[in-house]
Amino acid sequence: MIRDLPDTERPREKLARLGPAALDNAELLALFLRTGIRGKSAIQIGRDILAHFGSLHALGSAGIEALRDTPGLGLAKACQLAAAFELGARTAREQLTDTPLDSPERLHELFAPQLAWLGQEKLVLALVDSRLRHLATIEVSSGTLTETSAHPREILRPVILHKAYGFAILHNHPSGDPSPSAADIRFTRRIHEAAELMEVRLIDHVIIGRPSCGREPYYSFREGGVI
Repeated sequence: MIRDLPDTERPREKLARLGPAALDNAELLALFLRTGIRGKSAIQIGRDILAHFGSLHALGSAGIEALRDTPGLGLAKACQLAAAFELGARTAREQLTDTPLDSPERLHELFAPQLAWLGQEKLVLALVDSRLRHLATIEVSSGTLTETSAHPREILRPVILHKAYGFAILHNHPSGDPSPSAADIRFTRRIHEAAELMEVRLIDHVIIGRPSCGREPYYSFREGGVI
């Protein structure tokens, strides 16, 4: 148990002495969990959780139900953990507020942490001002994209309501392969035509995947010549 460790190896004391960067992921989770369960310390539970989800990205993208059902968490800690990851994501977005979202690399950097490891498709909009600076993030749909949820009016409504200069579309492929489907291409062309009609700018549509040998972890429709 943690109480049996030397003071220099206990996560709380180690963090106070050396700073949070000195702790590994399991030790940081142990500080969050605070207590273990019978036969396992909080550090061991942290290691089990990381092994179960495979990575911090996957853990941060897990839904409340998946977290709640993980041994050592439960509903209260699942909600706290989800809130902690969301605070981290919002901190990252704040840091990029003054940085133009003018490239698919920048869009991927901003949104991959919250989309890359999701088990279902999610479509979000990044609204921008005339200098392409991030104004707001709007979730349009979660789950399999349908004709209804991805209709141009559902995409353009928040752009108009927020009086944004333009927007980028981002959605993930749970398989990890960001290659666009025929439906993705048709959808993007429809949105591009509707945006031109409404005189707002579609910056890009980026599909978020996961890194793999021989391919990029995202696909940009602007780079692909679709828009």
